[in-house]
Amino acid sequence: MSDWAAWKLVRLCRWGTDIATGVRPEQQVDKKNPTTAVTAQKPLTEAQWLVRFIFLESIAGVPGMVAGMLRHLGSLRKLKRDNGWIETLLEESYNERMHLLTFMKMCEPGWFMKTMILGAQGVFFNAMFLSYLISPKITHRFVGYLEEEAVHTYSRCIREIENGSLPKWSDPDFKIPELAITYWRMPEGKQTMKDLIYYIRADEAVHRGVNHTLSNLNQKEDPNPFVSDYKSDAIGHKPNPALKPTGYERQEVIG
Repeated sequence: MSDWAAWKLVRLCRWGTDIATGVRPEQQVDKKNPTTAVTAQKPLTEAQWLVRFIFLESIAGVPGMVAGMLRHLGSLRKLKRDNGWIETLLEESYNERMHLLTFMKMCEPGWFMKTMILGAQGVFFNAMFLSYLISPKITHRFVGYLEEEAVHTYSRCIREIENGSLPKWSDPDFKIPELAITYWRMPEGKQTMKDLIYYIRADEAVHRGVNHTLSNLNQKEDPNPFVSDYKSDAIGHKPNPALKPTGYERQEVIG
């Protein structure tokens, strides 16, 4: 029931984001397959994609910071170690902020967009704060589904670049921000807009797997398997969340 509620809430957020970023009905994908369909009657423009990315990433950096902050305060209050969760949560938040800064180098939002971001962040921060206090497990599940939406969004963008619907970004001479090249250490010959979106999508896939895994763990006692040496399947290596879209079950990483 909790998973169903988290999924439906994400669908509601997706609907609100479509409205906020001006996506018209003919630009929406098949609603019967919302997380797999990547084609629409009409593609988004480069400007629409940037508005959507900036709006999404300004929100995406909130959950990790809220969760990390609350666990940090809990660790101080209880005089106990956090078993490695704080580091991963804050790292996630920082990574999402780098996505935002990258897109900000390509687009300067107007006052209306900035006002929307301010309002959305205020609502989302407080909602996440209360949600994490009530049920960290459901909150991590919600964030996992939210990251699945991000993976889907970037997959659609890649497809539209590949089929030529975004001519400016399909141009191999298009220059991506130097900030992105430095942050992701992008090699020569792999510095196109499509390459950049691939890197960002990979980050979102990691966040998806991490949050679904954390949701499957004992929130008070279990260590963070992504910064510790715990078994994954039968092999003693660190689990790779990008390869596990639904997350690892507790017995796979804690045993």
